[in-house]
Amino acid sequence: MIDDNSRRQFLQALAIAGPSMLMAKKLMAQIPDTLIPGIGPYSDEWLPVGMRSRFVDNVNGLRVHVLETGYETPNRRVLLLLHGFPELAYSWRKVMVPLAEAGYHVLAPDLRGYGRTTGWSSDYDTDLTPFRMLNKVRDAIGLISAFGYRYIDAVIGHDFGSPLAAWCAVTRPDIFRSVVMMSAPFGGTPSIPFDTISNSTLESISGPSIYDDLANLPRPRKHYQRYYNTRGANESMWHAEQGLSNFIRAYYHHKSADWKDNRPYRLAARTAVEWAKMPTYYIMDLNDSMAETVARVMPTTSEINANTWLTEAELEVYSAEYGRTSFQGGLNSYRMGASGIGNAEMQLYAGKTIDQPSMFISGASDWGTYQNPGSFERMQERTCTDMRSVHLVEGAGHWVQQEQASETSRLLLAFLDSLA
Repeated sequence: MIDDNSRRQFLQALAIAGPSMLMAKKLMAQIPDTLIPGIGPYSDEWLPVGMRSRFVDNVNGLRVHVLETGYETPNRRVLLLLHGFPELAYSWRKVMVPLAEAGYHVLAPDLRGYGRTTGWSSDYDTDLTPFRMLNKVRDAIGLISAFGYRYIDAVIGHDFGSPLAAWCAVTRPDIFRSVVMMSAPFGGTPSIPFDTISNSTLESISGPSIYDDLANLPRPRKHYQRYYNTRGANESMWHAEQGLSNFIRAYYHHKSADWKDNRPYRLAARTAVEWAKMPTYYIMDLNDSMAETVARVMPTTSEINANTWLTEAELEVYSAEYGRTSFQGGLNSYRMGASGIGNAEMQLYAGKTIDQPSMFISGASDWGTYQNPGSFERMQERTCTDMRSVHLVEGAGHWVQQEQASETSRLLLAFLDSLA
């Protein structure tokens, strides 16, 4: 337990450090870990009844923070839940208890780069290779193994956790017996050049990229993942002018069904003109930060008071955790993808399909289903050979397991029942 004097000393150190992350880190290094607020498990006040917060050491170089339900009795079927950005294991809080009540042991970790999981670097200039996709699959396997399981019944991923869940299923179908992807369709594994022996030379075709085309539109734009690669992205969100809590509130609102302009549809092609039809949380104005982007759609006081899926108390959990860690750990995963790190080893699985039972869930108001034109269709037609069902949930935007927790729980349990 952290005494008031230790907490005061820690907060004073951060106040002295001010905006200097380097100074903050130097001061924090002088304070024992046991005295740093947030290093221990969650307070019971943060958790639903029946859920616990704990740590698992020595998982692929990490100390993993895990939320857990259904731990009271042995020999249960097992589920692994993988969150997205800017989320936490806490994002699964509304579905974990119903799943446990149905007889499952449910594990939801803070992923590498997030929350109370430690062993990763939050520096912009850090080595990004630990954040590559297949290393995060190793994280998942290591966690399962630490709990004493040879396999689990399903891996379930949302947002950035969706392709991670898909890659778990691609690489180790013996461990991950089924997969549910949410809000981000998995379009398939990378390809390797095929039937090229008759071509003595392969011409390199150069020209403007889709990102150049976005910048050259009459209303100049940029893709949000390109923005997340910039050095200033973390700082602009972490120390947003409107405050961290208001930034997270607006970001979540903008991508939810509560923002009434979320009316997604299939885009004709992967072109700048088509991409520019999406809202500004995906296709940003060229000179805006994400904090400036979402500030324009900050919900009103009445809208905040009417929000039952993200209360002020729940928002405080996200604010406290990201206030402590910053967003850089999560952003490093986006940067890893854009840098091409890990692409070569992923080509080992070129052409491989997901053959175990699968399902896709998204909100009917979620643009994430369509942001990569063709992925939604390829997932159903080629990538997943045993896709049991696809659901676009009414009344939900991007945060489907939070916005419509009861319906999401029902769909998950129906899918899991179909596996018997």
